[in-house]
Amino acid sequence: MPSWRSWHRPLVVFSAVMALGAVASAVGLAVDDRVLVDAPIWAKPFKFYLSFTVYGLSLAWMLAQSTRGRRTGWWAGNVVVATSLVEMAIITGQVVRGKRSHFNVETPFDQALFTAMGITVIVLWAATLVIGLLLLRTRFADRATAWAIRGGVVIALVGAGIGFLMTLPSAEQRAGGMENPDVIGAHSVGVPDGGPSMPLTGWSTTGGDLRIPHFVGMHALQLIPLFLIALVVLAPRSARFRDAGLRLRLVRVVTVGYAGLVALTTWQALRGQPLIRPDAVTLVATGVLLVAVAAGVGVALRRPPAPAPVQQKSEPRESEPSFRSKEFTA
Repeated sequence: MPSWRSWHRPLVVFSAVMALGAVASAVGLAVDDRVLVDAPIWAKPFKFYLSFTVYGLSLAWMLAQSTRGRRTGWWAGNVVVATSLVEMAIITGQVVRGKRSHFNVETPFDQALFTAMGITVIVLWAATLVIGLLLLRTRFADRATAWAIRGGVVIALVGAGIGFLMTLPSAEQRAGGMENPDVIGAHSVGVPDGGPSMPLTGWSTTGGDLRIPHFVGMHALQLIPLFLIALVVLAPRSARFRDAGLRLRLVRVVTVGYAGLVALTTWQALRGQPLIRPDAVTLVATGVLLVAVAAGVGVALRRPPAPAPVQQKSEPRESEPSFRSKEFTA
């Protein structure tokens, strides 16, 4: 594994800045009692700062693994930094003004800011796609590492792409039935934003919420590689996990299962169904996914480990001294 000193430096610095922003937002949560769309006004930037912290570190580490197009990857990482900083500046600035950052078209200025955010998100997604393509072309010595990194990037791109669905006018907005005409787009499906929600996440408890698959998908970038790291950490303590073939099979199962989870939560949200109130069809689909993942893990664990290659002892050459010769025997 490359040293942490070889990580993409601008992304590392960016992550440190985002961590400081999360601390500042936490202070805002403690001292600022303003509420926006039925949530503490500093909750959104706090969650975004935290998310960008881990997102930036993940990309910085992954770019260090790349062996193809390193200069292109360096510039793509810089684009991620620049666009993310613009987005967070807009989100934070709107909080200071007491305004919504997302879906706000109340004034020409608010609309311009929301449009700028949309452009930065598209450019950010494209830069991440470039990084993903470079990683797809990279040759990894360990196949499980290749699967974890590539699978995490691909699923994260899908999760980020789900965010574009939120910017589209909802069915109520298209019908002209929304109470607030200054808003275009929504997190929730089937209900207005700002209704009853889950603690911490703010996800709707009365309708679908596209932030759920967006969140789950984007954090595949961290969770799937972390799963592999856990297997590697367990290897010295368990002979089973020293088998590279077993680690590869388990990572494959988890990657496919994670992709299924993103698809399932997206399907549930688009049907206007709260995460915590699944209907019978969703429960059956969840059960099928869990059984499939469990079966995959079982098959992976039952397969015998690949036999270690047998190393043949080479005969000592005449020109080299043998430790069995008289000069080296007591």
